[in-house]
Amino acid sequence: MASIPASNTVAAAAMLSVRNLTVSLPVGMERAHAVNGISFDLLKGQILCIIGESGSGKSVTANAIMGLLPKVIRVTEGSIRLDDTEIIGAGPEQLRDLRGRVVSMIFQDPLSALNPLMTVGDQITEALLAHNVGTADSRKDRALQLLTEVGLPDPALLYHQYPFRLSGGQRQRVMIAIALALEPTILIADEPTTALDVTTQAQILNLIRDIQRRKGMSVMFITHDFGVVAEIADSVVVMEKGKIVEQGPAGRVLTTPAHPYTKRLIAAVPRLTSTNRVLPETSATPILQVENLVKTYRSGSRLLRSARTVKAVDDVSFELKPGRTLGVVGESGSGKSSLGRLLIKLMDSDSGRILFEGTDIATMKENAFRALRPKIQMIFQDPFASLNPRSTIAHILTVGPIAHGIPASQAREQAKALLSHVGLDAGAFGRYPHEFSGGQRQRIGIARALMFKPKLLVADESVSALDVSIQAQILMLLDQVQRETGVSMVFITHDLRVASQICDEIVVMQKGRVVEVGPPSQIFLDPQSAYTRELVAAIPGQEPG
Repeated sequence: MASIPASNTVAAAAMLSVRNLTVSLPVGMERAHAVNGISFDLLKGQILCIIGESGSGKSVTANAIMGLLPKVIRVTEGSIRLDDTEIIGAGPEQLRDLRGRVVSMIFQDPLSALNPLMTVGDQITEALLAHNVGTADSRKDRALQLLTEVGLPDPALLYHQYPFRLSGGQRQRVMIAIALALEPTILIADEPTTALDVTTQAQILNLIRDIQRRKGMSVMFITHDFGVVAEIADSVVVMEKGKIVEQGPAGRVLTTPAHPYTKRLIAAVPRLTSTNRVLPETSATPILQVENLVKTYRSGSRLLRSARTVKAVDDVSFELKPGRTLGVVGESGSGKSSLGRLLIKLMDSDSGRILFEGTDIATMKENAFRALRPKIQMIFQDPFASLNPRSTIAHILTVGPIAHGIPASQAREQAKALLSHVGLDAGAFGRYPHEFSGGQRQRIGIARALMFKPKLLVADESVSALDVSIQAQILMLLDQVQRETGVSMVFITHDLRVASQICDEIVVMQKGRVVEVGPPSQIFLDPQSAYTRELVAAIPGQEPG
């Protein structure tokens, strides 16, 4: 069903009205337009969800509304009216006055959106200061209040922390606090819960919905998760390759979708399953044994009485057999990503052992460990930060293998084959990371990790940035690679639905400690820990299958 312009009555009630919006891409891209002739309205007090796969034009639409399109792409046709103001053609001063006060945005990638040189508190108060709101003391009080509202621990200490000290989920909550600082009339949320665990996602959705109801705020919520749509949406716009293919009330689109693409998206949503995977028999000797691993973070100053000690990994032990997948699940800040970085020796542990094929790598010096690096690879949580922005995809994928003695021609052919395997066309080879969507960058990260044909793959939230259909493809790809090569995986995720589908055994972490270990059938049908029961219960509308 094509996009249908709203009636004059509806348009008059719209806080945001988009008409025939077309955004053109540079010559040589896969298609001519990022967004092509779309029209929709966001009504006062309404939550409108825009859903579609990576590259469908969702984020481009949001950035066009905010006046934040990069110079290489431009609006070539159409109108965007924000309340009574035409955005297309508006000057920088006019747009700056509207941002934050009238319309605010929660960005998809918190690490690149936050200033690494400013503390969390300064970044929140900066939004208030830019619009001359309050005194220095009242701005600080407001910042502390917002940090509390979005569920961050110890706001008084976090106020003085820098973004790099926070987990991915914590950084996203800081972004939400900044966006809500001035309580705008329109909030644009671009995948704001993608990096969050299920309990925190529920908190954030409730927070946005509560503020929306109290203030009569209008929300444009961009997501690829139909579970989120079912929770909060009043109406839905479905986009595919820059065009609107279906729109209407959320209840109708979810229950009786008219377009085949919408039906495919709904069918691809991961379902919680308690069925254990059946894989060929493997060696009883573990490829990886972790014994009493400890990592402690220290920050602040004892002299200034601001010292803070956090045991990110606290006496963790487990083992992984060859050709098997161990899931590590838990909330943001539970120590999942820290554990992954210890396993691949991106940082040193304080104590404990990491036995890889019987050799303790925890105490190895970098020179000794370098020969083992090709055997242990990692898919990082943040694809934007982990890819060199100055290198082409060809260089990113081949530089490591070439440095380890693989002929350049062989490395290039292998890289092209892997790009195709993860769903990217041959044209991606000569492009740069900034030319791809978040989901596409994550697929490049997966291809890079597979270039070495590793024995152990540590996947840190490797599908959290992907839309549901691509997520299903990547999970099938990882399963296929594992069956073909026998690679072992440590699969770190906050999405219990995904963990239930790909993992043979699951480790549940809370505040750095392992609270439960078991197969999916136990974790999801008969959890022994109260914390695990809380995680399973927080998955909206899910019953184990």
